[in-house]
Amino acid sequence: MIIKTITCHNVYNYGASLQAHALMYYLKKLGNDVEIIDYMPLYIRKNLSLWAIGPRWNRNLLIKLAFYAYVVPIRLLQYKTRQKFAIYNRKYFKLTRRYNSIEELNSDPPQADLFFCGSDQIWNTKINNGLDPAFYCDFTKEKCIKASYAASFSISVLPEEDKQFVKNELGKLDFISVREKSGLNILENLGFTNGIVVVDPVFLKSKEDWLNMCYKPKYSSYILVYDQENNATIKEIAQHLSVEEKKKIVAFKDLYPRNYAHYQEKYTDPIDFISLITYADVVITNSFHCMAFSLIMNKNFFVVPRTHQKVNSRMKDFLDYLHISDRIITAKSDIGKSKKINYLHVNSAIESLRSISEDYINQCLKTAIHLHDNL
Repeated sequence: MIIKTITCHNVYNYGASLQAHALMYYLKKLGNDVEIIDYMPLYIRKNLSLWAIGPRWNRNLLIKLAFYAYVVPIRLLQYKTRQKFAIYNRKYFKLTRRYNSIEELNSDPPQADLFFCGSDQIWNTKINNGLDPAFYCDFTKEKCIKASYAASFSISVLPEEDKQFVKNELGKLDFISVREKSGLNILENLGFTNGIVVVDPVFLKSKEDWLNMCYKPKYSSYILVYDQENNATIKEIAQHLSVEEKKKIVAFKDLYPRNYAHYQEKYTDPIDFISLITYADVVITNSFHCMAFSLIMNKNFFVVPRTHQKVNSRMKDFLDYLHISDRIITAKSDIGKSKKINYLHVNSAIESLRSISEDYINQCLKTAIHLHDNL
């Protein structure tokens, strides 16, 4: 079976890179010929450029100049990180030829028996990819099966002005699965009752297989911080736990310095990411995939809601499903209210959802095989 997947695979983000690999890995393990469509439209390339700037900082010339004065030198130093991601991509991705626009995809689409769009925030209409027909597999010409896998809207309510576009695109899919219950609610509000919730692809790959990709970091007995927005509450909680448990803080350094950490990790790639999570004693984060790998590795962890980009539904929904929503904390005083994680129960709940997810993939595969055999 020839399968192509399309997702945000090359955006220098640990979670995006790891989920793209995991879905490809799982489908290949089933005996299929799998490639990731190397789709890099202009809006993605621009966001990765040296001069990329968000609306928050692009309000007037003074703010814009201050932003560039701070960010550009850091981005130049991050070149080493991008080199490491490139090595990871070559090792763990099998890609089609490069497509730089939806026009290129439409004029010469990749061929496959089955297409999967997803996972990750491909349907988040607050960013460009959620309004891009490519991420709904709307480029195929030949008879084939089109399905989503663990696609995420990343928000709880779809903006009114985006509903018709999303409804039209979803109507062209043969199978629909989303990553969060909130996504299922959006589908139902649009009139789709055939959607199901499945696990993020990183859960399709076993803990043992992930461990085979890891290494043991140079640190021992540490608290790991992965903060995507320079969150003051994360800093407060990390410092509190560091004193209480007499452990050092290790933090990922990106655009923001983590000067409160004892050690800052820079020039890191997805393998560094999962390795540092695997050997941490405590993980504090506002990232879905950092939370996901904390669960896979059975770590003690805390999730602090994000405030700049409110994309917390995907974390909240999953922790609600696992009955450990007390892992979401908003102040250091909440730490004592969190019960010890019962990983016997959590692993069993994840396994049940993984089984549903595998059945969904098998249904997509069987339908694609039947269609292929009858052409």
